[in-house]
Amino acid sequence: MGSKKRTSADSSDDVFENNNNHTDSFLKKKNKKSKHDKTNDDTPSGAACSRVDMELQKKRKASDKERKRAAALDKPKPPPLPPATSDSNSDAAVSSLPELPLSYFRDLASPDSLIREAAATSLVKRLQEIQKQYESLPDKETIDGGLMLEAEKNDGLDNCAPHLRYALRRLIRGVSSSRECARQGFALGLTLPVSLISSINVESLLKLISDSLSVSSSMKGQDVKECLLGRLFAYGAIARSGRLVEEWKSDKDSQIVKEFTNALIGLAAKKRYLQEPGVHALLDFVDKLPVDAVVTHVMEAPELHKWFEQATEVGNPDALLLALKLHDKISVDHPVFGKLLPVPFSSGKFFSADHLSVIGDCLKESTFCQPRVHTLWFVIRDMLLPEAVVQTEDVSSAPSSSKKQKRNRKSSPVEEEATNNIRSFCETFMEGTLLSSSHDRKNLAFDILLLLLPKLPASFVQYFLSFKFVQCLMDILSTKDSWLHKVATHFLTELVDWVKDDDTKRVAVTMALQKHSEGKFDNITRTKTVKNLAADFETEEGCTLFLQNLMNLFVDEQHVPEEPSSMKWALEPSSLNSDQSQTTDDNSEIGSNEEKDSVGTTGNSDVLKSWVIESLPGILKHAKLSPEAKLRVQKQILKFLAVQGLFVASLGTEVTSFELQEKFKWPKTATPTALCKMCIEQLQLLLSNSQKIENPLPKESGLEQPEDPVSYFMKFLSTLQSIPSVSLFRSLNEADEKAVKELQETESKLSKEEKNCGLSSEASKYHALRHLVVQLLLQILLHPGEFSEAASELSVCCDKAFGSSSDLLNSDGEGEADGEEEPAVMDVLVDTLLSLLPHSSAPMRSSIEQVFKHFCQDVTNDGLLRMLRVIKKDLKPARHQEDQDSEDLDDDEDLLAIEEEEEEEENEEMGETGESDDPADDSETVTGVTHMAVDREVPEDSDASDDSEEEDDGMDDDAMFRMDTYLAQIFKEKRNQAGGETAQSQLVLFKLRVLSLLEIYLHENPGNPQVMTVYLNLAQALVNPSTAESSQQLLQRIWGIIQKKIFKAKELFKDESIELPTLASLLEKNLKLAAKPFKSKKSGVDPSKKKQSAAWNRHKMIANLAQNSTYWVLRIIDSRKFSETELEKIDSRKFSETELEKVLDVFRSVLVGYFDSKKSQIKVDFLEEVFRRKPWISHQLFGFILEKSVNPKVEYRRVEALEMISEALRSLVPISKETHEESKKIMKSHLVKLSLLIKELVANMPEKQARRAKVRKFCGRIFRMVSSLKLTKSLLKGLGEDGQTACETNLGDLFMNLKNTEG
Repeated sequence: MGSKKRTSADSSDDVFENNNNHTDSFLKKKNKKSKHDKTNDDTPSGAACSRVDMELQKKRKASDKERKRAAALDKPKPPPLPPATSDSNSDAAVSSLPELPLSYFRDLASPDSLIREAAATSLVKRLQEIQKQYESLPDKETIDGGLMLEAEKNDGLDNCAPHLRYALRRLIRGVSSSRECARQGFALGLTLPVSLISSINVESLLKLISDSLSVSSSMKGQDVKECLLGRLFAYGAIARSGRLVEEWKSDKDSQIVKEFTNALIGLAAKKRYLQEPGVHALLDFVDKLPVDAVVTHVMEAPELHKWFEQATEVGNPDALLLALKLHDKISVDHPVFGKLLPVPFSSGKFFSADHLSVIGDCLKESTFCQPRVHTLWFVIRDMLLPEAVVQTEDVSSAPSSSKKQKRNRKSSPVEEEATNNIRSFCETFMEGTLLSSSHDRKNLAFDILLLLLPKLPASFVQYFLSFKFVQCLMDILSTKDSWLHKVATHFLTELVDWVKDDDTKRVAVTMALQKHSEGKFDNITRTKTVKNLAADFETEEGCTLFLQNLMNLFVDEQHVPEEPSSMKWALEPSSLNSDQSQTTDDNSEIGSNEEKDSVGTTGNSDVLKSWVIESLPGILKHAKLSPEAKLRVQKQILKFLAVQGLFVASLGTEVTSFELQEKFKWPKTATPTALCKMCIEQLQLLLSNSQKIENPLPKESGLEQPEDPVSYFMKFLSTLQSIPSVSLFRSLNEADEKAVKELQETESKLSKEEKNCGLSSEASKYHALRHLVVQLLLQILLHPGEFSEAASELSVCCDKAFGSSSDLLNSDGEGEADGEEEPAVMDVLVDTLLSLLPHSSAPMRSSIEQVFKHFCQDVTNDGLLRMLRVIKKDLKPARHQEDQDSEDLDDDEDLLAIEEEEEEEENEEMGETGESDDPADDSETVTGVTHMAVDREVPEDSDASDDSEEEDDGMDDDAMFRMDTYLAQIFKEKRNQAGGETAQSQLVLFKLRVLSLLEIYLHENPGNPQVMTVYLNLAQALVNPSTAESSQQLLQRIWGIIQKKIFKAKELFKDESIELPTLASLLEKNLKLAAKPFKSKKSGVDPSKKKQSAAWNRHKMIANLAQNSTYWVLRIIDSRKFSETELEKIDSRKFSETELEKVLDVFRSVLVGYFDSKKSQIKVDFLEEVFRRKPWISHQLFGFILEKSVNPKVEYRRVEALEMISEALRSLVPISKETHEESKKIMKSHLVKLSLLIKELVANMPEKQARRAKVRKFCGRIFRMVSSLKLTKSLLKGLGEDGQTACETNLGDLFMNLKNTEG
């Protein structure tokens, strides 16, 4: 069939459209060439003119597509056909046949499926009507001769009307068009006539399809493709019509089925893209055939034999798909299948390694259809995972099924076969073929697993997520440049989503990913996959299952054993109160060291085991469990960590304890010491977390208190120690062994005391001590030889507590037998806690803080000073402190002398810019009052041990006891080592930990008189330059504690022993510190911007400290005589003149420095805030401020002070009806000075606009007050003529309005 023939056919379409009444016009215009074909929808894309017309039609039809659709749906039914006549005249006969509208063919290509279906239905109805009338005509040959068109008479469709023959040819050509949805629509249009009109000869139609859509040598690639796809769609239409089945049923010896199979397979063999749709078309046909027809006709097709024979050699996945489907249809081992299917056929033989190697090429060549997954894999999925296996797995994994049922359930033959099939498929094909091949085949591996996921039982995850698969996944995810990265990311997302609601699947996936990545999946892939998976367990069953798998992974057990006696880590809680104290290890595995070494390489890596250890305490982090359930899981984790971290089995790897009714296992390879230490650290963390969430039940509830983790651990520890074949993972020296025994005895005593106390506060103290005892015991095992002394001291403290009925302070410190005074037990406890802080772990520090929190109300002055001494200790003494210990709190005269010396230097070297040569130690400004506040609290003989603190060589035992031993160690490090950076960083860390204790103390004792002691020492440490040099974090921490826990404390401390002169002196020091300028060096080398910024930030922090300290001290002064509720109404008349003058003198001195020197950097806003908070100060100093403002030595101070004067005047002279006379009297007494101030302001008006505005604002305020109090004349008199003239000149209307109110 050439293009010329198609063009003539297309020309005939115009004839049908333009002249529907007389068919003679077809013959007249048969050979006429059409300029533009308006109905070119069925023309193949091979002709160039057809392509141009097709594009024009697309553009035209796009605009009125909706109109066509509505017209097609609402099209009225065609008029009824006229009755057939027996007129022998051909013209009359032809005119009697109904017309065939060509719009049907256009609508068959519509993208709208409804339009296509309506067009196909209308077309077949019209063709049926035409064929019916045609068959009733007496002279059919005359009609045929007149309407032959371009069709040949010998096409085999002699019994069909000319219109039907034309429609069939038109439909066959239409399925080869790629325009819009022409293939689908014309295939549907071909299916319906073939199915409903019996006059159509199927054999002739097949020949017509082959001839009309044959491929010629002159066709190009796209034309060939169009013809081949057209034949495929045409064959599919015939297969779906059902006529072939009817033909076979009417004549079982007919060869039509075999011919159709040959034609379809022959077509599929031409091109790869035709194979899969061709197989689907054949399978649709086979589904309609009886089995015997398939066996005798389809299976005997020669083309099918040839196709199956070559399938394994060329790698034909479609042939394998067809073979599987045909075998499923006939259920017979037919020889035509050849090597594609095993004989006899079974899923086990099909997935055997030998057969998979035979069909391997067929399977891996299915990648050609990516990104779509080949249909073959849907069939293989159903073979790998039959419904029986999936349903059984769903029932066994249901939450309602008990653990005992899961252990006792035996696998069925179907499950065993499925397991073997999965294992063989994964090992042979997935790992052996796909993962070691190209990117496309790796992509196929991901697609296969994604296809299997919805039906995949959790027990099969381990086979698919194998070592090679996980390694491949990690390699891809770690390389973002690979095009497979998106594929792997999508796979990982789907995998995580698949396990979202199933804890069993989540456990299986998590364990597979970590096991095959050596515990580094998240690190290598730079994701949080495993972390998020492990954090999603919310039920006790899920936590227990995850815990079980982690423990099995640690001891190299691949599967959970079915026998209850073989492993009972977390299945049932065991009783630790059994009367059987005798344990035995007769059933333990016995093996030599050589055997252990020989299997050492088979165990899991240390990195993987470390991940297991780190994951155990985090299991409960996000779980929403009841306290009882959480305690049960905690105990199982605790047992495992204790067994693996603290003990080893001397014989074999298993030990059975009859008392605990459990068998404990260790890895076959000896656990490294580093992993044992990690177990102990996680054990500490677990116990610390349990302390934070413990909620004891009230006694009145009548319920028995659950056994807390500390008691459980100590009993479990004692039980394991009593087993002969179990020993600690490391040997301890005599001191450590003694300390461990003492701590165990101490914990037992504390536990008894706690039970006797019930739920009182004393019980909380004992409970906190018990946690600290256990943490210290584990710390001894972590760091042998370092904590035995501290353990002994802690045991002594606890023993002292047992001797009294209340708390530790009841030890009165009376002397021993030799007459020496025994230190207070609380001091010993504080020293012990301080000695534990430097090297303690985070859980141990938490326990130390809990103990200190419960006992901080009983801390003595000596213990508190020892803590503060640590904060002030400096390894690099500042200037003026090299010959003096910074911890000494006396020598006040020395410090003041230093300050005076600095002031002299500053007067000589400081210019108006406020710069000096050296940064002085700001701590000296607050140290002067420290002696007065602390001296009364320190015992008289306390200095005896402090005088020699700096001398390391001469430090005796008593001094070591009175001072923190860790500080002495730091001194020795600095002296013995070349560099002191390590010691300095350790000291900073130690200070931060001690600050946490001090913060707890301030929080728990806001009204304690010792708050002043803490404040003075922390303030001195804050202003010390070495603090900022050593650590900015330390500086910010100290400032935060002072600000939040002292200045902003809700309760103000009360200490009547602090005299007013002491407070006044402290006030003076803070005001001087607030006025101190920022100093920078005058050296030639410019400091770095970082250092300048740090110095400036420190200066602002110190100024802020001084200002807030001033407010705080003034608040304390007020509280000496008045309650908090009376502070708002305080007045200067409530003080005696002597007391008042001491405070006022301080402020006078500050104001003198402010007005007389540029060196003073005190902020006016700060003084204004002081006057606002304490009005009595501004009232007493108002006259003094006016005097200094009139004649300041520094001119610009006068304008700066105006806001301060306004604030003082606002509270001093309130304007109201009730206070009018009193305010007038006060105002009149200061009016002369105010007049002089205004006169000076207007006479020396500032040049800057901002300062001039301040002057105008201040004068306006004074004028309004004077006017309201009727004192205008007095003010004008005080101003005098010169002053009034200056006011008129500089103030203008503001002053004139005042003069107008005169009278």
